[in-house]
Amino acid sequence: MSGMKVTGVQHVALVVTDVDRAVRFYTEVLGCALVADRPDFGLPGAWLQAGDQQVHLALSSEAPPDTLQHFALEIDDLDGAVEQIRAAGWKIDPVPLTPGAGHQAFLRDPSGNLIELNQPE
Repeated sequence: MSGMKVTGVQHVALVVTDVDRAVRFYTEVLGCALVADRPDFGLPGAWLQAGDQQVHLALSSEAPPDTLQHFALEIDDLDGAVEQIRAAGWKIDPVPLTPGAGHQAFLRDPSGNLIELNQPE
């Protein structure tokens, strides 16, 4: 498979049991910066800047952890990537645009790990 260009790891999403406590840990202990403009996904969470990448936190009691815990690869052409991945026989699910979150599609690797492909807005 060629054609799709991954430009980097955009973020890693983690399930947490206490958002405020996790934010304090990542900001006060590890030195991450809180991202103020997190889109409203309808569930508690926070975004943190860790150098050029982000760490996204989501409260575990709000949704099953296997739908929240993932990593995101930044790509340059989401529509082309979706077409290419489907042509290779893999299931991939684009989601409607959430302003501020980029254009997204989700797929699972052969072991079931959730991967987000993200094209910035």
